[in-house]
Amino acid sequence: MIKIIYFFKRRPGMSVEDFQAHWRTTHADIIVALPGIRRYVQNHVLPSAYRKGEPAFDGVAESWFDDSGALKALAATPQYAAVRADEPQFIDGATMGSIITEEHVLKDGPAPAGGIKTVDFVTHKPGMPLDAFFEYWRKDHGALGAAAPAARRYVQSHTRRSIYAAGRTPAFDGAAMMWFDDMNALRAAAATPEFERLRADVATFVARDKSPSLLTTEQVVLA
Repeated sequence: MIKIIYFFKRRPGMSVEDFQAHWRTTHADIIVALPGIRRYVQNHVLPSAYRKGEPAFDGVAESWFDDSGALKALAATPQYAAVRADEPQFIDGATMGSIITEEHVLKDGPAPAGGIKTVDFVTHKPGMPLDAFFEYWRKDHGALGAAAPAARRYVQSHTRRSIYAAGRTPAFDGAAMMWFDDMNALRAAAATPEFERLRADVATFVARDKSPSLLTTEQVVLA
């Protein structure tokens, strides 16, 4: 199973409310009709995140497929053409990007209904070999994340190594996602020694200036 993660900003001049409404309804209905799609999740940035200015992205979508062949087969389908035709209705195409990933579940708890989900895009630290980066992220840093008691679920999505082997540089090396019961639970977690160790460890392997973070709510459209 592979997971493709899309990230994007809303169309210029469009309100956040209208963007989210179109994405949750019209676009979601088009996506679930795609042949071969196994699961589809939308992550909507919290309204409170806009109080400090525009976030890096307004939305993050996750789509699961059996393999890369299933993903490639979409290109020639009318259902995919419908997706592409609808995107300009609410997405700024110049901001849209994606990474094809393999998912690693490091804390396999249930996602709380209506909870908070953090989405942290990850870019490896300059000069750090990719093999060392991916191993450290999953094993060492992953153990710290899994030990955080307030996090209900913790998942890392690593960009597929075939992207690098093909000579391409992905937008990000992956994304980490954590689920919390609510904003109060997240705030309480941030003050714990476990989270202090987790935050401090990020500098060991991550280029922070190239690794944006988002606070979102998750909408599972296709389970």
